[in-house]
Amino acid sequence: MSANPQILQILPDNAPFTLEQRTWLSGLFAGLLGLDQAVTPLSPAEAAALVPGLLPAPAGPADESPITWHDPGIALAERMKLAEGRSVRMQLMAAMAQQDCGQCGSSCEEYSGQIFDKKEPRLNLCVPGGKDTSRMLKKLLEEVGAAASPLAADVTPVAGAAAGRSRDNPVTATVVSCTLLNRKGSEKETWHVEFDLTQSGLDYVVGDSFGLMPANDQALVDAIIAALDAPPDFPIGGRTFREVLSDGVSLSPAPDMLFQLYSYVTGGERRQKAKTLSAGGDPDGDAESLDVLAAIEKFAGIRPDPEAFIEALDPLQPRLYSISSSFKAHPGRVSLTVDAVRYKIAKRQRLGVASTFLAERAAPGDKVKVYIQKAHNFGLPADPAVPIIMVGPGTGVAPFRAFLHERMATKAPGRNWLFFGHQRHDCDFFYEDELNGMKAAGVLTRLSLAWSRDDKDKFYVQDRMRQVGPDIWSWLSEGAHFYICGAVRMGQDVERALVDIIVEHGSRTADEAIAYVADLKKRGRYQTDTY
Repeated sequence: MSANPQILQILPDNAPFTLEQRTWLSGLFAGLLGLDQAVTPLSPAEAAALVPGLLPAPAGPADESPITWHDPGIALAERMKLAEGRSVRMQLMAAMAQQDCGQCGSSCEEYSGQIFDKKEPRLNLCVPGGKDTSRMLKKLLEEVGAAASPLAADVTPVAGAAAGRSRDNPVTATVVSCTLLNRKGSEKETWHVEFDLTQSGLDYVVGDSFGLMPANDQALVDAIIAALDAPPDFPIGGRTFREVLSDGVSLSPAPDMLFQLYSYVTGGERRQKAKTLSAGGDPDGDAESLDVLAAIEKFAGIRPDPEAFIEALDPLQPRLYSISSSFKAHPGRVSLTVDAVRYKIAKRQRLGVASTFLAERAAPGDKVKVYIQKAHNFGLPADPAVPIIMVGPGTGVAPFRAFLHERMATKAPGRNWLFFGHQRHDCDFFYEDELNGMKAAGVLTRLSLAWSRDDKDKFYVQDRMRQVGPDIWSWLSEGAHFYICGAVRMGQDVERALVDIIVEHGSRTADEAIAYVADLKKRGRYQTDTY
């Protein structure tokens, strides 16, 4: 085989595969046939005859072809276009955020399947997809005449789900501590939060996520009550108006049903504006910034009944965080690495519900409702001798800290390489002493760092990867597993860098490098946890 072989495109362009899949299969067929020159592309039937069972049947439902939209980097409109002609079940899946994050309690495929089978009435559980996803789900169900309930707040716990293993069946854990990880001068606010699980009966494995039920900011609750001029003790289902606003409903973003309610209780131009907003329109160019308080202020003077107001809001969703500890290293404890989200819109500070709940409202000793969300294809190799490469800038370091603690506790012999980055070395190097100690002890074989604000030119983890490309290729060639955790955009940049490294140092074409990464994913050697 030549140093830079050119894979022949044996399969036709209309074969039911993506470009990288066609490239990989063409290379396989070329090897089987001993081809070294251009040939007439095989038909899908001929390819299936060559390797029986490898290809789907050439005739049959469109859903048999590979799912091409399962990528969080693809916009919703594009995903829906790719899903045209598929069954409603598949189109429902295309409407999800495609992160398999577990926020809904399962994977994108499982959640959409539960909706299709009418086992799940709630259409707003895809937190990353937000209103766009819930609107698309509602539209798809309306097109086939299926009943759709975007709220359904009162849900019976999942049958058979053990306590603490489902968002619908949480248990109680105790807050132990909350420690700021940034030093003076940082533009960020990141916290190391620990919980005591000894009374909850919970355990977990590295790679799992920790779900918790937060409470809303009381200042925001008070502002909403004042804006509505409503009695805080108004009874709603055995609770008070204030209590339900505090931990029962979401206060951001403003849901479509709230605007629908306003369209019923007002008239004229404001009624038309509310109807437009309820249908997903943006009459004033500010729809994206409207949380519940901003919506009330937009329709100032309108005072809906408190019970009707609550019914128009979405239930407050639990939040999921990557676990940054190992149960084997610290039994009965779990830790998280959390960025506190704060930003301003129209001179009013907005707060991330769960992140600021942990940072400033949950005190040591407080009890919080929690659960463990099992990881979807994200965890350490079964063989502890397998080397791992971990790319986790910012809070993306969380599961990799857990991986390292686990490897240390189990005395795993596999080599460990961590890429970490943030804005500034002096104030944003999370777990610096701990990581340097692991490196000195030999647990952390390599530690590669990238700081985006220390110099005039921004420098990221993918830039550091390119600098050490030969070594990354060497590790991959020796069977290393590759992991990414962090923002979706970062994950895309890291994957592009990896493809470039494989092209340059693995002597492959761009199509072959893409196919190589696709094969790593298929074999479970390339795993991501992006959000």
